[in-house]
Amino acid sequence: MGSTSAISNGNDLNKRLHALTHCVNQDTLLDLAMRFSDTYQDLAKHSTEQFLVTPVTALPTGQEKGKFLSIDVGGTNLRVGFIELLGETSSYGIPPSGDEESVSKIRRSYDKSWPIGEHLKMDKAEDLFQWIGDCIAEVITGALTEIPVSKAMESPFGEELLLGITFSFPVAQTSFSEATLLPMGKGFAITSDQDLNLGKMILTGYSRHVVEPTTNGTSGNGDASPSGKNRKLLRLPRIRIAAITNDTVATFASLAYAVKAAPNSRVAMGVVVGTGTNATVPMKTDYLHPSKMKELESLRGNMHAKEVVINTEWTINGTEKPLLDLGIKTKWDEELDRNSDAPGFQPFEYMTSGRYLGEIVRLAFVDIVSRDSGEEVIMSSLRTQNALPTRYLSEVVARTSDMEELAVALEMQYPSESTVFWTTLRVKLMRDVARAVQQRSSALIAAAIVGLLDCVHDIHIDRPNTGTTSVGKKDADQTTNNSVIEELVVAYTGGTISGYPEYLETCQRWVETLVNKASPANRTKRVVLKEALDGGVIGAGVLAGMADRIS
Repeated sequence: MGSTSAISNGNDLNKRLHALTHCVNQDTLLDLAMRFSDTYQDLAKHSTEQFLVTPVTALPTGQEKGKFLSIDVGGTNLRVGFIELLGETSSYGIPPSGDEESVSKIRRSYDKSWPIGEHLKMDKAEDLFQWIGDCIAEVITGALTEIPVSKAMESPFGEELLLGITFSFPVAQTSFSEATLLPMGKGFAITSDQDLNLGKMILTGYSRHVVEPTTNGTSGNGDASPSGKNRKLLRLPRIRIAAITNDTVATFASLAYAVKAAPNSRVAMGVVVGTGTNATVPMKTDYLHPSKMKELESLRGNMHAKEVVINTEWTINGTEKPLLDLGIKTKWDEELDRNSDAPGFQPFEYMTSGRYLGEIVRLAFVDIVSRDSGEEVIMSSLRTQNALPTRYLSEVVARTSDMEELAVALEMQYPSESTVFWTTLRVKLMRDVARAVQQRSSALIAAAIVGLLDCVHDIHIDRPNTGTTSVGKKDADQTTNNSVIEELVVAYTGGTISGYPEYLETCQRWVETLVNKASPANRTKRVVLKEALDGGVIGAGVLAGMADRIS
């Protein structure tokens, strides 16, 4: 076996990891947050591909009521279920289950989740949306089968169900209930070349399940039982799309509805860090590109809107410059980007989201071991692109504290091909690289959050040599002397920020550190990350409940 002496020295290892860790400090991250803020302001004013307007120009009041079908199409999973909004009650929040649910503002039922198979990501768009339609029909059928037969014949959901859709990919919206698909990313080969109308695709996928009964009790096509011996008793309703939204907008809306706002507390932003990452934030309309204003004005009811919820698409290449200027991108990031499905498309996502963290770890680990011991010692199972999933890092590497136990686990997953590969030093190297990549991702997301909050003037970052530019000195002094602490809530969701050990804690810590360091004007600001559990599916239902008021 090749020598491992070079990685046995702790100082040498730290030098190797310096490329990943050098940016994780107060000064660099605050500089990055400031540059992100300036970049975001520029993109909002000049880009037509980022900082996209949505039809959401008002927040939920918390009094919306009704029962809605809700779907969340994510980068990894599809979720479908019923969301019932109860309006103002004596209890707030989103309890996980049990008796508390009866006093919650939100009730959920018939929730089901499916992984989105790789073949569906690669096939024609029609195949993906037909499968989504099948899943919708399965949930509705499951709900109907629990209703007594006599009631089932009476269409207990009415002639049509209102549907809220969360779609975790970029879309261009022409109304609250219509959207055209933009390039998807996240491993999906489906493009926008076909000018796909998202709502129509979903309705078409479901339409074959709407079986109109005839006078003799059979279905309109002559089959008494199109999908099950009791199907003739079930009349699946038509569905009507009430709202389409992005995953971050849904996350934002779900927490804004569920949490009772106080005079000194409000939901200021929505963030998703899962398979991919994105953020949404309310922004004043006069910050936006003129074409975006025309889009907003074309939406019924939004002619005189002064503020609109923005889908930032903060991972697309327009946000790369601050990362390059500060030397944060490593050669491993560049290699991942170069070999990705869409090189250059989402550089910030390639450095921070769950779909890619494992590959950064693999590239760095293989490179360090190869330079120390020779490439021939690396087993073939680790030389394959994407062979090290982020989920494996989260569930095994980050959670196994005993080195011998971890060595056994790694040997089972990536078996040695000749001599023993998983020495104590290499096991430690794997843990250290994985931790460095996770810590960097958490810190970069924190810097982006702070930068976006400064961009919309919710917090302030003092610019060097120019004093405070986000707020004047007089205003800063008044803010500092104000004894009331304003709580700015960042609603978050996503498997990476919620499930990867230490990710959330690291991100929250850096947000607090950067806000405090950014300006004395922030002394009365407190930025808190709060989970919007299942925000995608709940938020779709909330926005469906808002449709009559906004559309």
